[in-house]
Amino acid sequence: MKIITINLPEKYLQAIQILNDMGVYPSRSEAIRIALHQFLSNELKMFKDLEVDSFKMLMRSKNNKNN
Repeated sequence: MKIITINLPEKYLQAIQILNDMGVYPSRSEAIRIALHQFLSNELKMFKDLEVDSFKMLMRSKNNKNN
């Protein structure tokens, strides 16, 4: 695993800490990892439905637009 630094609103950090204190998650890091996993699963659900070649084509198209 890689270590990253993020800035969170105090309200988010307090909510994560409450969940941690309640034992819902073993650590703040784990709570954030789970939340990020759920976010990516929802946002990238199309990835599962795409053929590899179609996904590569979409990525190339996106990269060309950004250049």
